[in-house]
Amino acid sequence: MVEYKPILKYRATEVIAAASACDGARSLMNVRLLSAEVPLLPLKTCDRPATCKCIYRHFDDRRRKFPRREEHALNALMACTPGVERRTRLGRRESDYS
Repeated sequence: MVEYKPILKYRATEVIAAASACDGARSLMNVRLLSAEVPLLPLKTCDRPATCKCIYRHFDDRRRKFPRREEHALNALMACTPGVERRTRLGRRESDYS
């Protein structure tokens, strides 16, 4: 049986610069790029390619936050939690006044 692997269209990679990294690697820190667009390590502009200790960190998605639809769902869930009743006016039914 063949195991199904989903195709991750927006898989991203980030460069983790070592302590003694070159300026090029430091400029790529905390920047997520699509995996197809990430430069090979050591960088062509690296001044210490023989001792380069920079690595990649992989992510399934290039976004850092939740997708907006999930964020809205969380906000809606938080709004539905029981709390203090804020309605002050009574309704229009006769039973509201008796």
